[in-house]
Amino acid sequence: PLEPLNRAIFYFNDRLYFWIIRPIAIGYRKLMPEPLRVCVRNFFSNLYTPVRAVNCLLQGKIKSFGTELVRFVVNTTMGVLGFGDPAKEVFALEKQDEDLGQTLGCLGIGPGIYINWPILGPSSVRDTVGLIGDAFLDPINYIVGPTRYNAAVRGYRGINETSLSIGEYEDLKDASLDPYVSLKDAYFQSRQHKIKK
Repeated sequence: PLEPLNRAIFYFNDRLYFWIIRPIAIGYRKLMPEPLRVCVRNFFSNLYTPVRAVNCLLQGKIKSFGTELVRFVVNTTMGVLGFGDPAKEVFALEKQDEDLGQTLGCLGIGPGIYINWPILGPSSVRDTVGLIGDAFLDPINYIVGPTRYNAAVRGYRGINETSLSIGEYEDLKDASLDPYVSLKDAYFQSRQHKIKK
């Protein structure tokens, strides 16, 4: 039901990506070697542990909850505040990719209508509620606070992530007749796959 608005926001996000985010990410990639960018991604991922751990617990995945706790301890100590990922590289402990949207999905709550948010991109009613809930567990909101510095930290994390994935969105667009529909379908398939894991 929101397709006309979603398409307009898709176009806005597409232009934002190609005109601003991608050029900044390319410049950043030229300045920062890939190993350093991976370290930054590891740091933010380690900081996000409470969100993944609590959602593992809410889904009844006790082993996954334990894995997240062990990963946090190992990566914070051996990995020097999470910049390294010895939990994966040395102990083969994989990150448990869980969030509140997935938890709600595991409880049988359907995704609801598709929503394409400005800047944030694809989502659904369920996952938007999940995103708001996860914000209460995100340490960045307590360390940095809801200020312009918080936005700057999140913006930096976004640019770092984009610098490590340049080309993926471009490939999706090149391979599709209707990029809006392709992105929507890819989003729903990805979320459904994560819920079924």
